[in-house]
Amino acid sequence: MKQSAPTVPAPLEGATPPGRAPVQQRSRERLELLAGVAAALIAERGSDAMRMSDVAQRAGVSIGSLYQYFPDKAAILRTLAERYNAEGRACIEAELAGAQDLPGLREAFGRLIDTYYALFLAEPVIRDIWSGAQSIKGLRELELENSRANAELLAAAMARVRPDASRAELALSAFLVMDLGEAAMRLAISVDRAEGDALVEAYKRMALREIAPA
Repeated sequence: MKQSAPTVPAPLEGATPPGRAPVQQRSRERLELLAGVAAALIAERGSDAMRMSDVAQRAGVSIGSLYQYFPDKAAILRTLAERYNAEGRACIEAELAGAQDLPGLREAFGRLIDTYYALFLAEPVIRDIWSGAQSIKGLRELELENSRANAELLAAAMARVRPDASRAELALSAFLVMDLGEAAMRLAISVDRAEGDALVEAYKRMALREIAPA
């Protein structure tokens, strides 16, 4: 069944939050269905080629129903980005919680970098959304918020193992390390694998010198 509604024009200027936060179980299930279908289409075609009508058609809903949950494509991308960010933050928090000394922090952060890099290599949807974040204002802001939130977790771990260090300096270093990590990963996945691996290892060495100097 083809949908006749017009597609969302490009470029998108800003990310729009979803149209409503579902309360009823059936509405929550519908939201999960739509988000899952959108993620599958992005994995297949990329977000630029994904159309709202494609999401509605594959999910078996009317275009009007889709717009009730996601008013535009940017809202879909934002929702998916928020979910991936939340999962990543939980992983960071769990990994850093066990770091009680400098060697432990170095090991924990090194594992996080390896895990993060592997995730982006394996998940085309995350790579696509991350690339889209650079051209959509609302997603750029979301990425910055995510870097700040992750930096707070890192700064807390750094303060735990470096109690004599300035809290302000640790916070600044943590923010820089986390934000540069996003840029390093983006660069690494845009080049061939061997060079990408080398770039990630170089970033890891630089970050560890700042986070937990030997």
